[in-house]
Amino acid sequence: MNLPNAITLARIFLVPLLVVVLLTKFEGRLILGVRKELVGAAIFGIASLTDWLDGYLARRRKQVTTFGQLMDPLADKLLITAALLSLIQMGLVPAWMVAVILGREFAVTVLRSLAHSRGIVIAASPLGKVKMAAEVTAILALILGHDHLQQFSLLGIIALWVALITAVVS
Repeated sequence: MNLPNAITLARIFLVPLLVVVLLTKFEGRLILGVRKELVGAAIFGIASLTDWLDGYLARRRKQVTTFGQLMDPLADKLLITAALLSLIQMGLVPAWMVAVILGREFAVTVLRSLAHSRGIVIAASPLGKVKMAAEVTAILALILGHDHLQQFSLLGIIALWVALITAVVS
C-alpha cells in the first residue's frame, strides 16, 4: 500500500471518531481537558486536509492507483455525510438543507459511476470544488460555533447556504 492510499484510509478511519466526539455527551464537555467542539473541529480539519494531501502526493509521486481513485471520493462522501448528519443531530443545521446537499452528492456519484461503466470520465467542475470548500468551511465553523466560539456560527450558516446553492446549480 502506498502513502497516498494509506492517507485516504486514515481519513475513513477518522469518520467514526468524529461522530463519537461530536455526539457523545462528555462530563463537562471536555476530552482530556479540551472542549469537545475543538477536538471535533481538529479531527474534521485534519481529515479534510488529508483529502488534499493524498491527491497531491499521488500525483507528485506518480502513485495514482485504481484503489485511490475509488476510495478517495468515497472517503470524502463518508466524511461530509457523517459530519452533516452529526450537525443535524446536534441541532445546528436544518435537515432539509442536508438532504438537498447529500441528495445531489449521491445523484452525481450514481451518474459518474454510470458514465465510468461506459468509459466516460466526468471530471469535477470548478463549482463542485467551491461546493466542497463551502461544505468544509460550514462544518468547521458550525462545530466551532457550537456553544463555544459563537462568532463562527454566522460564517458557518453563510457557508452552508453557499454549499446548498452550489449543490443545486452545479
